[in-house]
Amino acid sequence: MGGSKVAIIGAGSVGATIAYAIMLRDVASEILLVDVAEEVVHGQVLDLSDANLITSTKVRGATYQEAGQADVIIITAGAKQKPGESRTQLIDRNYKILQSVIGAMKPIRQQSIMILISNPVDVLTHIAQQLADIPRNQVFGAGTFLDTSRLRGLLAQKLEVSANSIHAYVLGEHGDTQFVAWSSASVAGKPLLSFPEFKEGDKEIIEKKIANKAYDIIKAKGATYYGIGACTASLVEAILLDKREVRPLSVYVDSLGTVLSVPAKLGFDGIERVFDIPLNEPERTRLEESAASLKEICAKYHT
Repeated sequence: MGGSKVAIIGAGSVGATIAYAIMLRDVASEILLVDVAEEVVHGQVLDLSDANLITSTKVRGATYQEAGQADVIIITAGAKQKPGESRTQLIDRNYKILQSVIGAMKPIRQQSIMILISNPVDVLTHIAQQLADIPRNQVFGAGTFLDTSRLRGLLAQKLEVSANSIHAYVLGEHGDTQFVAWSSASVAGKPLLSFPEFKEGDKEIIEKKIANKAYDIIKAKGATYYGIGACTASLVEAILLDKREVRPLSVYVDSLGTVLSVPAKLGFDGIERVFDIPLNEPERTRLEESAASLKEICAKYHT
């Protein structure tokens, strides 16, 4: 592990939960918390440092320039969509935030890996790739990793097997045009849809549950952070320990000419390979439509 440092930009509920999850995994020597609200950083550091009885990972407040020299930089800072605000308006506000955050970190260490958590994650990943001045494969978004985790959790309940034994992905935009790649999903090499536990209509029910889960959580408690905290800590571990795990992440796909979620190998150097997953014709169409939609939006944000 050496002296691995992880910087988290944004010390709100999501940023602090990510910090806590990373600390519990004990894969980084130090976590740097950065936020314009210095009092919040101070409070989070005091609270998180109490976890040091079960982890050797230290946590402290830091400057943006210090964050730019970390091994892994996680960006959670971003504006939330206001009632009546269009998606374009939200992206414009987050574009300005990203410009400010990334600009304040420069010059960013050339070996740093940057993970985007803020939404809309695909467009913001595209923008960060433009702004960061580090190789594009070192800048990616969490994408549909959490959606895929939710999918595998539901399927695990249905089939009564471990979620880790299920190979299935949510692909495309992290948002309205995402979809489940049912045709390539499998358990023990057997097509998922061939299991007798699956009934007609199950696909639609499961997709709806995945799509609505975040809304259900937000309606009940105001925000989601534990799931994305766990997912992000897992990504940090894959990078720092060079685990070369395959996860559905928001990456630039050459064949589609845009950023969206597909299975990608993640290791010490960032995104080391992007996989072209087998899809049936309707799914391939959905992927291409998702890509076309994102490509049109991303075209407005070239630096």
